[in-house]
Amino acid sequence: MKKKPSLWKNHTFRQVLFVLAFLAIWEIVALSKIYPPLLFPDLVSILKALVESTASGEMVQRTWYSLYLILMGLGIGLLISFVMVALAMVSDIFADFMEAMVAINHPLPGVALLPITLLWFGSGEWGIIFVLVHSVVWPMMLNTYAGFRSVSRTQLEVGRNIGLRGLRLVTSVMVPAAFPYIFTGLKISWARAWRSLVAAEMIFGASGKDGGLGWLIYQRRFFLDTPGVFAALGVIILIGIVVESGLFTQLEKRTVQRWGMVVTRS
Repeated sequence: MKKKPSLWKNHTFRQVLFVLAFLAIWEIVALSKIYPPLLFPDLVSILKALVESTASGEMVQRTWYSLYLILMGLGIGLLISFVMVALAMVSDIFADFMEAMVAINHPLPGVALLPITLLWFGSGEWGIIFVLVHSVVWPMMLNTYAGFRSVSRTQLEVGRNIGLRGLRLVTSVMVPAAFPYIFTGLKISWARAWRSLVAAEMIFGASGKDGGLGWLIYQRRFFLDTPGVFAALGVIILIGIVVESGLFTQLEKRTVQRWGMVVTRS
């Protein structure tokens, strides 16, 4: 008779349990009144603020605007990264230039560029997009270039022996072989851009008609609406979980895990 697997061995179950434990501790601390509600609101107040802002359409509008900005920044940043890496792979001089630019800009936080960005672009949405592109380009470029350089000569020779040349060799051999690096760069770029977006919106203000989630947090803090601040933070966290545990996990399962390129947890 086959023994049923223990529920505790299920990764999703453990993660949900940890989240529930965290929320329970939060509620206990909030109800104990160790801290005033203005500093530490209970979960009911936060949920009420979330429902009210969602019902009014404000939370939905702010969320969509933030997603629009992040997609613009990611799209432009990825395009620049792939073009730069392609040029670096065919030119040693350009490779040296790219490596120098990565060494200079990769450690530089996007938020540190905000004063210059305000001078160059003003407080419009293109200023925020510039900060997002900066957050995306360098980690993506660094990882993609490292991935292509890690492709062995044996893999390339095998591809050439079966008749692959030029673009077909790149798409059929080099990209799959380098994909773990590319995928890691994408995850790092997303996380850096998402953090930079919220920080930039809080500093830039309403770059569009009403601004995004970062500007909503700033407004709620200004009016001492702490439950509203945590409601917006909850939406930011939820989007991060959906992207990381949903989109990226499924993409990883259908690519590098299926290809046997990563070690999976049992």
